[in-house]
Amino acid sequence: NAENLELAGGFITPAYARSARESKAQREGLVKTLLSQRHLPERGWDEGTVELVVQELGLMDSNNFVDNVGVGEREARVFSSLVNHRHFRMGHGIGRAGDVSAIQPKAAGSSLVVKLTQVLARDALRIAGLEEVKHLLLLPLATGMSMTLTLLVQRDLRPGARYVLWPRMDQKSCLKAILTSGLEAVVIENLMEGDEVRTDVEAIERKIEELG
Repeated sequence: NAENLELAGGFITPAYARSARESKAQREGLVKTLLSQRHLPERGWDEGTVELVVQELGLMDSNNFVDNVGVGEREARVFSSLVNHRHFRMGHGIGRAGDVSAIQPKAAGSSLVVKLTQVLARDALRIAGLEEVKHLLLLPLATGMSMTLTLLVQRDLRPGARYVLWPRMDQKSCLKAILTSGLEAVVIENLMEGDEVRTDVEAIERKIEELG
């Protein structure tokens, strides 16, 4: 903070301390803009700023408090120092029982990471043209489970739907997700154009007309 930098000026001269304070204030301004505007920055942050912010967010979790002794059921504890450093000392999960988007009472920093990730992802979708998206839920899932959950939601929205049109690709996760969701895969063969494999859009349109 400013007071500590002023005291540091007694070691490195006030001029150098002021220069350091200006640099720190610039980074703090980036954080303030992110928190207030809730949009992706027009210019990406340098790695030093990203590491500094994530490090400070990790220190906001209760398991990293000075002189804290973590004995509670929900207290994060990490045995491996290598894993701890890799994850910026963030050991808490996301959400609470029954609500994956709830704030973790002992993990202010980790909870803030989740909330920021949600608003930034929503902003990315807005930039991509999906301006009607108001809320979204981000889950730490791999490809297959992500597709499975998406298909389950679609099946709930359209109870009569049975089929998933699948332009063929050598990726097993797609087929597994369709079958796990209790739906039926309809394979659409691709087209070869020279040395390129392309989706047969017309075949997809015909199959949609056929199956409804």
